[in-house]
Amino acid sequence: MPAALLVAVGLAACGAAVPKLPRLDAGAVVLAFGDSLTFGTGASPAQAYPAVLARLISRKVVAAGVPGETSEEGLARLPSVLDEVKPQLLVLCHGGNDFLRKMGEEGASRNVRGMIRLAQSRGISVVLLATPKPGFGTSKVKFYEEVAKELAIPVESEVLPEVLGSRSLKSDLVHPNAEGYAVIAEAVAGLLRASGAVEK
Repeated sequence: MPAALLVAVGLAACGAAVPKLPRLDAGAVVLAFGDSLTFGTGASPAQAYPAVLARLISRKVVAAGVPGETSEEGLARLPSVLDEVKPQLLVLCHGGNDFLRKMGEEGASRNVRGMIRLAQSRGISVVLLATPKPGFGTSKVKFYEEVAKELAIPVESEVLPEVLGSRSLKSDLVHPNAEGYAVIAEAVAGLLRASGAVEK
């Protein structure tokens, strides 16, 4: 296992202060919702993080990533996707294109919060995957952790800065390669285990 993967898994698997989530049923559907990072740009569909995550947690994971989508567009799209997929848990990864287009953090924060609240209003558990600003692979965006604390959900804020800050884990400047997506999937799986959503 690569050193980067060990670090990511260790960070995500740390159970300290991780908000608890209901255990996912064996037949539960997980929705991975976001932009190109969820779509899996830079790797094959079988290597994208949602596909790898499905194998790690033995649950169905539906990938609903749209390359280039902003958080405002994601907020508008999410209701129909929730209606169609009917997930028990949402893994949300959004905001990167807002940063790429220099749209500022305020709108992204508001839209991410809106997506989480929408899912929670339907009884859907949420896990947040924080996106760093482009060009600063190790620079975290603070609002993700603030929103996660406010809405009492688990957040994985280390793995994407780590992956996008490592040349060996990227396919281009802003997208992981297959190994990078595997690191992300391991981190999300570790967070789900720490939260109690899936068995350890």
